[in-house]
Amino acid sequence: MLNKDRYDRQIKLRGFGIEAQQKLLSARVLVIGAGGLGCPVLQYLTASGIGTIGIVDHDVVSISNLQRQVLYTTEDIGQLKTEVASKRLRLMNPDIFINIISEQITSKNAVKIINEYDLVLDCSDNFPTRYLIDDSCRIMKKTLIFGAIYQYEGQIAVFNIPNKEGVTTSYRNLFPQPPKPNEVPDCNEAGVLGVLPGIIGTLQATEAIKIITGIGKPLANKLMSIDLLDYQTAIYDIPIEIESNSNFPSTIDEFELMNYEEHCGINNHNVKIISSSEFLESAKIPDTLIIDVRELDEFPKIDLPYLSIPLSQLNEKIFEIQHKNIIVICQSGKRSLMGAQLLQENLSSEYQISSLEGGINHLKNLKNE
Repeated sequence: MLNKDRYDRQIKLRGFGIEAQQKLLSARVLVIGAGGLGCPVLQYLTASGIGTIGIVDHDVVSISNLQRQVLYTTEDIGQLKTEVASKRLRLMNPDIFINIISEQITSKNAVKIINEYDLVLDCSDNFPTRYLIDDSCRIMKKTLIFGAIYQYEGQIAVFNIPNKEGVTTSYRNLFPQPPKPNEVPDCNEAGVLGVLPGIIGTLQATEAIKIITGIGKPLANKLMSIDLLDYQTAIYDIPIEIESNSNFPSTIDEFELMNYEEHCGINNHNVKIISSSEFLESAKIPDTLIIDVRELDEFPKIDLPYLSIPLSQLNEKIFEIQHKNIIVICQSGKRSLMGAQLLQENLSSEYQISSLEGGINHLKNLKNE
């Protein structure tokens, strides 16, 4: 039943009214990622009265999230984001239904998850997930609202809405092929201004409301970018054609066979991934070498003996390494995995090589200067 008092200020809007509010209440919206983008998206969709909201995320709250993921508090550290978010959102608006999926979205479960919803918002933070979401939504003809952030800049676009000629665009029309793993660092590596995901996420929520209610003109087949340092904003037409040599799935069967880690150049080649507790135990073993593949000026530093070799220099220094037990670390685990792969490909099998899962972001007892 529609609570007119709760949505009074929206209902009073010219061109909105009860009919638009009823459309929101009937809508089923899936939000993939409950991090920097997902937090404002979830808060505003909940407040606006979206009837059913699905939340997909398998991560837990960490202290480094709190600078921008304003749905969480210090007390939530270590808890699943989906569970914390659902509790807070239900307090905000008990009139709606919230469904949590506390698992990583993959090519094996994506179709089943996405099929239950009318509209999908990509609030993810990595390329394998981004291409996975895009391919599944394109094949299933689900409208997709995309958002991305980098340092001080953000982007938003709407995919899979036909233009006057019936043509649709997807993320692959913008970027047919993924960048190489070390070409575009994520916010764990490059940093991000805390307010930026709040702005982009709010715009994603705005597009969702526009599409569901039919008000205004969504960013269909267009990409909007904004730079917070000078407020330069631009809107670009998304190219209709996709490069002919692009390799991507066109059917559900092809999609479910895709390995998106490999597609994006991320393949661990059976590199051993160790947890924070395993790392601290392994660091005590004699003849263990910890290699930090971040740049020399990156902080915080670990409070253990280590060797600093930036990833860009690792290849030329491989054969200087004598230790047989090697642990590679970085900020978030991304560069360390690439470094461990490089070592494994070039050193003999007698070397024991591992990568720290989640990077030093998941470690305690760090030096900040």
